[in-house]
Amino acid sequence: MQEPIATAPGQENAATPSPAALDEALAQLMAEPAYGPGARLPTERALAERYNVSRGAIRAALARIEGRGLIVRIMGSGTYVAKPPVEAATDAFQTSGSRDASPQEIMEARMLLEPQMPALVVAHANGADIERIRAAMVAAEQATTLDDFEVWDGRFHEAIAQATHNRLIIDIYQTVTSARNLTEWGELKRRNATQERRAEREAEHRALFQALYSRDATKAEAALTEHLKKVSRNLLGM
Repeated sequence: MQEPIATAPGQENAATPSPAALDEALAQLMAEPAYGPGARLPTERALAERYNVSRGAIRAALARIEGRGLIVRIMGSGTYVAKPPVEAATDAFQTSGSRDASPQEIMEARMLLEPQMPALVVAHANGADIERIRAAMVAAEQATTLDDFEVWDGRFHEAIAQATHNRLIIDIYQTVTSARNLTEWGELKRRNATQERRAEREAEHRALFQALYSRDATKAEAALTEHLKKVSRNLLGM
């Protein structure tokens, strides 16, 4: 078994490393040549033994790393190093006007694009796709900070886009996601955040997931459309 992760001076007797130290250790592992994009990471048990920590600590660290888009976890299969975004797509985004899109433009694009996704998800999604959507939804519900909730909210919608298995739609939605990350979108959400609105969004996500899980495209489209309308009203008064 590998030596425990080093602790800071004066903390040599700490029972477990800090979350940041564990995240850094896992990042170093993923940087090794054996763990390139698409590679499967060791099991939670193996990682816990490797770093002399509990499986719960490993599970929490993997959730944080997944929230940053660095890994993909598939129930019944394992944890995989995420493939990096295609450089050409990133370059195209950086040279386009998308990086300057306003929140209103982002919502208009989302209203046009996202309600069309459920039909493709119902037609093409496999069990792993549905599980990724569910996992993101649950992680958002369990988030203890607004920033973490927003990360998993975004991952939930990204997982739906990926479940369409339509590469063009996935690429377009990545542009929408990038625009959200580069505008005042985040600050706008923070100013309008309340516990009541978060609870409403969680309930809306649940209804949407249940419709997708039941393979009911019509119900899922209606649930997603209503969800986006409420987001638009809360953020923009539209």
